[in-house]
Amino acid sequence: MTDLKNPVLMARIGAPHGVRGEVRVKSFTDDPLSLGEYGPLSDKSGNQFTITSARQAKNVIVVRFKEVTTREAAEALNNCELFVERDALPKIENEDEFYLSDLIGMNVQNSDGEIIGKVKDVPNFGAEDLIEITPINPEGRANGQTYFLPFTKKVVPEIDIAANVITVAPPEEVIAREENE
Repeated sequence: MTDLKNPVLMARIGAPHGVRGEVRVKSFTDDPLSLGEYGPLSDKSGNQFTITSARQAKNVIVVRFKEVTTREAAEALNNCELFVERDALPKIENEDEFYLSDLIGMNVQNSDGEIIGKVKDVPNFGAEDLIEITPINPEGRANGQTYFLPFTKKVVPEIDIAANVITVAPPEEVIAREENE
């Protein structure tokens, strides 16, 4: 992993753009073009990347890094994740706001207040944010395979950062019909 003590995933590099080392980047920031404002970005190996230019292009930004000057170097970075130190991010001033990375490791409780798991991740596979939950038993140990819930206000009605707890109200299970119905 990076040399960062508390890394936060900021972006993922995609395919090259052109022949001079530019790359398509999926930014996870609120304003994609602000990605360069956090200072140099680091990959999992500790390599640093400094943004020299960025422009919007459909649902990604096209970025030129100081350290990448050829298409071949850009191709080698496909799917590379970029991180910054948590302290480089702006302080949160509203108690209703949070960074998704702050949710990882929080306890998950049902609407009855029973702890049912821990947040493993908050991924987005393209459609919407999801919350990945590792179920735990009453002793607090992992108990079964992780599962995903939509990260919506209806399914996740309450997030209490101070108490380190997320309340979930999972949707009713969908019952599969028998093939002969």
